[in-house]
Amino acid sequence: MSGIFKFLSGRIRGGGYALKGAFLLLKTEASIQVQVSIALIVTFMGFYLEISKIDWMLQIFAIGLVLSIEAINTAIEAIADFIHPDFHNKIGFIKDIAAGAVFFAAIAAFIIGLMIYIPYFN
Repeated sequence: MSGIFKFLSGRIRGGGYALKGAFLLLKTEASIQVQVSIALIVTFMGFYLEISKIDWMLQIFAIGLVLSIEAINTAIEAIADFIHPDFHNKIGFIKDIAAGAVFFAAIAAFIIGLMIYIPYFN
């Protein structure tokens, strides 16, 4: 029985760290704050326009994708700055690649948003 308790307490502790990380992102990162603001706007639009269940799934997936990649980008930038605080071309390259991943996710989310919402405005 103690093995199950140890396993469950470890998962709960891990969830606490994840929540802490999410709150730190929301509190300290302007890019996440912007993305969450956009997510709230499209969520309210979804309720107002009564989008379909499939559209909700796509929208939630797109929001989760962008926020997740943005968080990973933030972590990569923090690690890079910690390892090499001064400007370095390779560190700049790494940070640009991570930002590019956010760009791809944001473009995909934007296209999903257009596909969901354009029919409601025609």
